[in-house]
Amino acid sequence: MATSFASSLDELSQWRAVLGARLDEYSRFLTEQDVADPSAQESLEALRRRLSGEKLVVAFVAEFSRGKSELINAIFFSDTGRRVLPATPGRTTMCPVELGFELGEEPALALLPISTRLEGLSLGELRGQPKMWTHLPLDVSSPDKLSDALQEVMRTQWVSVDDARALGFWDDEHPEDNPPTDDQGRAEVPAWRHAIINYPHPLLKQGLVVLDTPGLNAIGAEPELTLSLLPSAHAMVFILGADTGVTKSDMAIWRDHLGSPSTTSFVVLNKIDALIDPLATPEQVREQIESQRQATARTLDMGADRVFPLSARQALASRIEKNPQGLAESRLPALEAALGAQLLPQRRDILQDLVIDAIARMESQVNRQLADRRRQLAEQMLELRGLRGKSSAKTRLMIERVDAETAEFEQCTSKLQAMRMVHSRMLKNALVDLTSDRLREEVNEMQKAMNASLLNLGAKKAFLALCGRLRELLEASQVRAGEIREMLNASFGKLNAEFGFSLSVNKAPDFERFIKELSLIQRSYVQYLGLTQALRLSQPKFMEQFRRMLVSKLRVVFENASSELELWNKMASSQVDSQLRERRRGFRRRREALERIQAASGDLEQRIAELEAQDEQLHQLQTRCHEMAGRVKEQARADGAPAEAQNSEAGMLYAAQA
Repeated sequence: MATSFASSLDELSQWRAVLGARLDEYSRFLTEQDVADPSAQESLEALRRRLSGEKLVVAFVAEFSRGKSELINAIFFSDTGRRVLPATPGRTTMCPVELGFELGEEPALALLPISTRLEGLSLGELRGQPKMWTHLPLDVSSPDKLSDALQEVMRTQWVSVDDARALGFWDDEHPEDNPPTDDQGRAEVPAWRHAIINYPHPLLKQGLVVLDTPGLNAIGAEPELTLSLLPSAHAMVFILGADTGVTKSDMAIWRDHLGSPSTTSFVVLNKIDALIDPLATPEQVREQIESQRQATARTLDMGADRVFPLSARQALASRIEKNPQGLAESRLPALEAALGAQLLPQRRDILQDLVIDAIARMESQVNRQLADRRRQLAEQMLELRGLRGKSSAKTRLMIERVDAETAEFEQCTSKLQAMRMVHSRMLKNALVDLTSDRLREEVNEMQKAMNASLLNLGAKKAFLALCGRLRELLEASQVRAGEIREMLNASFGKLNAEFGFSLSVNKAPDFERFIKELSLIQRSYVQYLGLTQALRLSQPKFMEQFRRMLVSKLRVVFENASSELELWNKMASSQVDSQLRERRRGFRRRREALERIQAASGDLEQRIAELEAQDEQLHQLQTRCHEMAGRVKEQARADGAPAEAQNSEAGMLYAAQA
């Protein structure tokens, strides 16, 4: 599939792969040269995992029968030569479907039974329990068998009205929205709560995850879809009908779930082929499509450059038939170009900043360690050069002086122990507000406040109060991290002056990004806590599910903040161990060298020559480390196609097709 989105994603994937190789090379080199302590290696490994495991989630959202599945087929499955995802008229996708690829796992369809709703467990909790899912292997070599297997996402089942009510599919207050019933009075509900397709498509192999959603406003819509999955998506593609424009139900979905300014959204006016009128000229049809595009942009209060009229059906057929003219007329490439131009550079910039910041910290630590080694060598060379022409008695005095210096240096251990105790206590205080237990306490406090009001009408106020308290906890931990840094700076300064260390502290971790993540969760959830949701919130099962999902989302933020703070402290303290070990090794080498010189006077010049050679090696090692760190940063900054050029390409594609 030669599209701008595919080529842009491929470009991002290649950049990540080359950057990952550079990181691996740098990490191996530091390990081989023994200039990276375990905490530093842990930091590099975490960065490598983040780089290789980064996912890009694009959600396709629409009311029923807007052509979501057909659009996904046109973008991802045209190489099979047929429709793969069910895309027939009427309601097809009955549960949220995730389309992605996990290396090392066989192609398969994983299905979560709808009955798991009764257990109160969130989707995040159930992901780690394979036994709860039904797994169907996928034969990717046979498009027919693949399509037949994926028909399973359409399956429904008949249950009693009481069971439908317990599952959340029956509302006595709105009988017109309830699912159909049969002659026995049973209600038709989806068989599955969630589906995950592991499919080896080239784009999915590069970290793309596609989320196909059923109607969001229907009774029984998966709460976790709107409360967790959609807010986690990096971009949303909202599909409308070109013949209908923005309907009342479309507007409700946009207003309730997608219209946030923080969301990267693209709007598709699908089925423009339905506007073709044999009594109208092609120019008149194009004007009608453009008029609908402008009207949609005004209604949704967004730029017209984010609205893309197209025909997914024509695009799929043209790709299967290898008809470039038909594909151009479908206008799908303009959407793909926009996705590549506007979405991918954002993800790359985030990863680039992470890598450059981490390498800069690592480079600083390595430079300090190598500079300390060279300083110790310089002291030894100065000492040995002073022995030239001296008697063995002078050498014996030098040995005694080394012993005295060693004994004096070992006095630092008591001060180091005292500093470690203070450091440990301060770190414990800084981490106490970031624990899961503290998080649960705050969420329970919110739930008490909600339950204290009639029908949970105070839910929004209680939730905003919770977010305020959690923000204060993060800010307090940031302040405590600064206090730890000040303490370490003062302690390191004294140790450097008294015992010749070269200790220094990196800047404290910045919790601003975690505060921003908390703000994003607040914006995503607060819209579900208004008066219109009061009745649902008064239902114990829904409230429990809401609490579980909220805790799950918040725990990720707090665990990441806690891990970053712990890793920063570990790197600060590990350099003490490293330099302590180096200094003791240095004293031992000095004494051994002096003993050899005392036994044979010819060893003096040989030892000086050895030290000079070691110093030159360290100098070369410093240069090499700097070069390799520079290569990683250079690769991180390496330019692909500039975003402006990609935007221009998307604009030209649209203009040509319009």
